[in-house]
Parts: sequence; structure tokens; C-alpha cells
Amino acid sequence: MEKPLYNIVYGMSIINLKEVSKIYGFGDATTVALEEVSLSIDENEFIAVMGPSGSGKSTLMNIIGLLDRPTYGNYMLNKRSVDKIRTSRRAKIRRDTIGFVFQSFNLLPRLNVLENVALPLAYKGVGLNRRLKMAEAMLDKVGMADKKYFFPNHLSSGQSQCVAIARALVNNPKIIIADEPTGNLDSASSRLVMELFSEIHKSGSTILLVTHNPEITRYASRVVYMHDGSVLVDEATKIGEVAETAKKVMYKAPKKTIEDDLAGVSAIMDAIPQKNHHAKKKTAKHKKPVPKKRKNNIKRKKS
Repeated sequence: MEKPLYNIVYGMSIINLKEVSKIYGFGDATTVALEEVSLSIDENEFIAVMGPSGSGKSTLMNIIGLLDRPTYGNYMLNKRSVDKIRTSRRAKIRRDTIGFVFQSFNLLPRLNVLENVALPLAYKGVGLNRRLKMAEAMLDKVGMADKKYFFPNHLSSGQSQCVAIARALVNNPKIIIADEPTGNLDSASSRLVMELFSEIHKSGSTILLVTHNPEITRYASRVVYMHDGSVLVDEATKIGEVAETAKKVMYKAPKKTIEDDLAGVSAIMDAIPQKNHHAKKKTAKHKKPVPKKRKNNIKRKKS
């Protein structure tokens, strides 16, 4: 397994994964979603998780958020092995400790903004009057108190995401997991949402944010870059600056040389006579080629 380019050691960790793997399927259909990922996250860190589609980002977030279990390896949450926690207890920890924000806002259309934000408190057993007061206070913090009686279909995308963040925070969770929270937003709304996450971070929450946008790394204190289910880069970064890894991966295009250009011209010239040769052999009736059956792509098997 390829080692991370950076090895960052932190003090007291709230999240600790040791050689965690996640495998789906069996036999020839085996898919390795995570491969021996080791990761320590301290309290009040702001971590941006980057990588191409299918690199294991969402699988990692699901395991950290107690929505899924690792196939192998050990996950310690607050110094306690998650594997030894009963299912009912896991659900309570997930409800009280972790707040989720998704790319799709997942607001219930038949409930107004205030009722949507108060919903997690209802599951917790908080009384109606108290949960509405707590939800209103949280909406005030995210600048959405004046929209409390609006329904989701009357909100802009940015406003909907702010409401979704308020709902994630209403239980006062220690950990916020945000999976592409700005993916459906324009640049102005994205900035509004990220400034809100920045304020949440300053209040003491630990934030794990999945993103494809290198600009988002300006808000993070650390960037984890994933590829093919493994962590390739674990990089500390200054808040306000785009991470070096994000610059290299997302900004720098490969430079062409004169030899590359000449090789391209030669390839085109070689293709011209071949194209003409085939053109002479065309018949009056042109049969549409029968599409070949696409073989199933079998991903790497776990040995």
C-alpha cells in the first residue's frame, strides 16, 4: 500500500481509525471501497477531504458518522471502540454527537423551516415548546430567523443549505460531517455557507467536509486527499490559503512540449490515408454496427 506523502501526528484525538478497510460484494464482484486507512482527527480540527469520484470519500464519512461499519480495522470514537457499541447505543451517539449536512438539503417539504430544524429534537424527546425555541435560536445564529415560517420550496439553494446546517447543529453535536455541502450552490451561496462553517469551527466543533473545489480548502486547517480507497496525502494547511495538494491536483495542467506537438501531427497524418482507404470500400448500403456487449468492470480484489 502506498504511504501518505505527509505524516501528521496530533495529540488527543476524538476520531482514530487504524487500518480500516471496507469491502462490498464477494468473489469476482468484490469491490474495495477503503483500503487500510489510518487517520487521527483532533477535537476542533477543520478537515477538507478531497479526491476523485469513487476514491472512498463518502464511504469514509459514512464509517466515521456511524452510518456504516468497517469490514476490517478498528475505529475509536472518543477513545471507545465503535465495534463494541450496541446498535441502539450507536444510533443514540449518532443522534447526539454527529451532525450531517448533505449536498441535497433533505428538508421535508411539508414542514416549514422552523419545524424542519426542530425535527432532530423531537426524535430526542424534547417537548414541543422547548424544541421550537431551540430551533428558533439556531436559525437566528445562521441568519435565517426571518424565514422560520417559510416552506422549503420558497427558499433559494443557499438559504436551504443554511437551514440544513441549522438542523445539523440544533443538537449541539461535537462533530459535523458535510458531504459536498456547496456542490449544488452558486459561488455567492457557497461563500455564505462556508463562512457559516468557519463560524461553527470557531465555536469549537470538529468539521469534516468533503469537496471537489480547491477553493474550499482555504477554510480548512488540514487536507486529506484520497485515491482508490487510500489516503495519499495528509497535509496541514494555513487557513485562508489554498492547500498545496489542491493546487497541484486541480490547477496544474500537464505542459506540452514541441515533441508532443510533432507526435500529434504525425499521428493525424498517419490517420488520413487510412481513413481514405476505408472510404473507397464503402458500399451503397451502410449497416449500422452492432454494439458490443460491455463487460462488467471488476474492481481490485482483496487478496
